[in-house]
Amino acid sequence: KGTIHLFRKSQRSLVGKLTHEFRLVAADRRSWKILLFGAINLICIGFLLMWCSSTNSIALTAYTYLTIFDLFSLVTCLISYWVMMKKPSPVYSFGFERFEVLAVFASTVLAQLGALFILKESAERFLEQPEIHTGRLLVGTFVALFFNLFTMLSIRNKPFAYVSEAASTSWLQEHVADLSRSICGIIPGLSSIFLPRMNPFVLIDIAGALALCITYMLIEINNYFAVDTASAVAIALMTFGTMYPMSVYSGKVLLQTTPPHVIGQLDKLLREVSTLDGVLEVRNEHFWTLGFGTLAGSVHVRIRRDANEQMVLAHVTNRLYTLVSTLTVQIFKDDWIRPTLSSVPIANNILNLSDHHIIPMPSLKAADNLDPVTSTPAKPSSPPPEFSFNAPGENVSPVILLNTQTRPYGLGFNHGSTPYSSVLNQGFGIPGMGATQGFRTGFTNVPTRYGTNARGHPRP
Repeated sequence: KGTIHLFRKSQRSLVGKLTHEFRLVAADRRSWKILLFGAINLICIGFLLMWCSSTNSIALTAYTYLTIFDLFSLVTCLISYWVMMKKPSPVYSFGFERFEVLAVFASTVLAQLGALFILKESAERFLEQPEIHTGRLLVGTFVALFFNLFTMLSIRNKPFAYVSEAASTSWLQEHVADLSRSICGIIPGLSSIFLPRMNPFVLIDIAGALALCITYMLIEINNYFAVDTASAVAIALMTFGTMYPMSVYSGKVLLQTTPPHVIGQLDKLLREVSTLDGVLEVRNEHFWTLGFGTLAGSVHVRIRRDANEQMVLAHVTNRLYTLVSTLTVQIFKDDWIRPTLSSVPIANNILNLSDHHIIPMPSLKAADNLDPVTSTPAKPSSPPPEFSFNAPGENVSPVILLNTQTRPYGLGFNHGSTPYSSVLNQGFGIPGMGATQGFRTGFTNVPTRYGTNARGHPRP
């Protein structure tokens, strides 16, 4: 017999989950190389930080931050391998590709924060410049340069490689582009390295090492210690200028914006979709970058009532799938709402024929439906429901009215139309004569005969 567990097994903690995912990544042989480089990177960072403390050089500290950034890039590469192993789940229906974007954004932002810290320390050193020891300054420079270049060129970091090509060029790349064209004009074999634009990470490593070499020479020759602070400011500005375009690009991906370079292609595909057979309208379209190189989108398509939904869905998906890999298409047929005759709710006893009587609608062309007061054709109480052919409610003949003895508009007439003869017999316009129902007036001395004045004498 099996054991009966009365209580549910407690969930693993955050540390336990991270350990489980790390073991999943470490089981892949491709990640062993990255883990080895990560261990060497930690040892290298430890030595560089000790040399920065012994030399009292802030420029070497700024260059060491680039080695720390290499550690972040190795972690991003491990996350990229982990994303490829994971499959979409009910919680993450689009997969885990956005973790790569988040890792790149966090790495570049941390590098910029380190550059801002260097700028703050450099501003303090300009006020009181300490003495710089050059014993291990040059050694630390070459160790950091060798390890940074070896790491960048040995490991294929897919997320950073894509961002460095898709993001806008930094100001350092723009200034080196003219020099690169001149060098490639002399030595065409270097065009694969320097053109169309140089790798920003390799460029900043070389530029930082060159600034440290100049610092070492100036301190050894003239004891000009302020050049160390100036080199630190230059390395910090180069770091900030290189990382900022990557942060902007990855931030836009996190905000689910549409990439600018695919807007024209998307507009062209949507125009093609709107011209497909059976498609009436394409609306509520939204396209965004799910991950690096992955475009997702959703669109609503309104089709004719006689169109085949599956056929239209297949054609729309076939057109958009060339550019949008993760696509959601909602198909709905054209429909309309028939207009109602009245928007006022009907009373409960309105259909009780014993309390009501039915009066047919008067015809506008009949001569006996003239208004007894104005002698003009009586107008219907409401306009026709629709100005169209065979509109609902156009030919409704009966109207149900309440069977109460009320006088319409307070004129004193009975219900129904009254002939002219009966109106004259009732004393039309003569108060107090003829019949009980007549016009009421506020004048007491009203002449009872046409053509006489107030005293009863005929007019001249």
